[in-house]
Amino acid sequence: MAIINIDDLRKEFELDDGVLTAVDDVDLTVEDGEFLVLVGPSGCGKTTTLRCVAGLEEVTSGHVRFDDEDVTDLRARDRDVAMVFQNYALYPHMNVRKNIGFGLKLSSELTSAEIRERVEDTAEMLGISDLLGKRPRDLSGGQQQRVALGRAIVRQPEVFLMDEPLSNLDAKLRSEMRTELQELQHDLDVTTMYVTHDQTEAMAMGDRIAVMNDGELQQVGTAEEVYSSPANEFVANFIGSPSINRFAAEVDDGTLHGPGGFTYQFDDPSWVEGHDEVRVGIRPEDVSLVESGGNTAEASVVEPMGNENFLYATLGDRELTARIASTLHPKPGQTVRFTFDEAALYLFDAETGESLKTKTAETSATVGDYVQTEGESA
Repeated sequence: MAIINIDDLRKEFELDDGVLTAVDDVDLTVEDGEFLVLVGPSGCGKTTTLRCVAGLEEVTSGHVRFDDEDVTDLRARDRDVAMVFQNYALYPHMNVRKNIGFGLKLSSELTSAEIRERVEDTAEMLGISDLLGKRPRDLSGGQQQRVALGRAIVRQPEVFLMDEPLSNLDAKLRSEMRTELQELQHDLDVTTMYVTHDQTEAMAMGDRIAVMNDGELQQVGTAEEVYSSPANEFVANFIGSPSINRFAAEVDDGTLHGPGGFTYQFDDPSWVEGHDEVRVGIRPEDVSLVESGGNTAEASVVEPMGNENFLYATLGDRELTARIASTLHPKPGQTVRFTFDEAALYLFDAETGESLKTKTAETSATVGDYVQTEGESA
């Protein structure tokens, strides 16, 4: 096991029309035995960061350290890491046994008997002992994924690096493998960096989450921290499904004025003091549908989810999403009234996007307590 220290990491690529900065001065520490997930949209720099840690990309500037050892200039084979790729990269002409043990044969001084024993122990751990004689073409996607994991585990590295290893699996198998990966990492207690673009996967798996955008690290924290207390509007929008409701609002004497006639009077106007305009955010689960008062929106679509419904409504030129009870089905065109607690409100600087206010208490509304439409009940 090892502590990974990434200091001022910068990676640039020379292009015909200039320089592309893929990773922009990232500082990050992964603690000993921690499962840290790098998450962000495509092209944000998360995989490039992982490849720099692995030694597969040459660092433009900055340092990568494992404990007190600077590994920045070491070749990949000289770093005690094992990497699992998105495409598994199995050798098609080798059976499972040889695929798992091939790296040990090349990079270790273990005898054939010792390699065989370690491969069999790893296969038993992953539940693929009966597949050792088969070739990759005879395996399902989930089985291939386990073989790729086995090839990494068998090396007993200080660091695991995983680049979207579940992205090629169907939804049900991804969920199952997500749980298995967490259990496996916990049992092995190996420092792990895991890359994904799926924020749900990141929140479910990571001890901590590192959110990236445009090559820059936006925020690092637990799932609860980045969800309830995002550092900026990008993090608030990226983390959470359905996404947070966002819109611009003008500030007038402690009152917000937004699209579709939206108004909101603060009990504590100090949140917006000194601002003429802000960006407003409210999580769908914090939107309460009420009989009277509040603001109005026009229902457009209801998506039944079984235990709850997602209501999509229009608020001026913006879409408003609310999580409501499964028994409620507002019809398209009907007017619904909604409100929310001030403690659940997010506010962002209109120019920088930095957070001015985040959720300050456990304020999630009881889903769909009440809904009222004008002229017709829902």
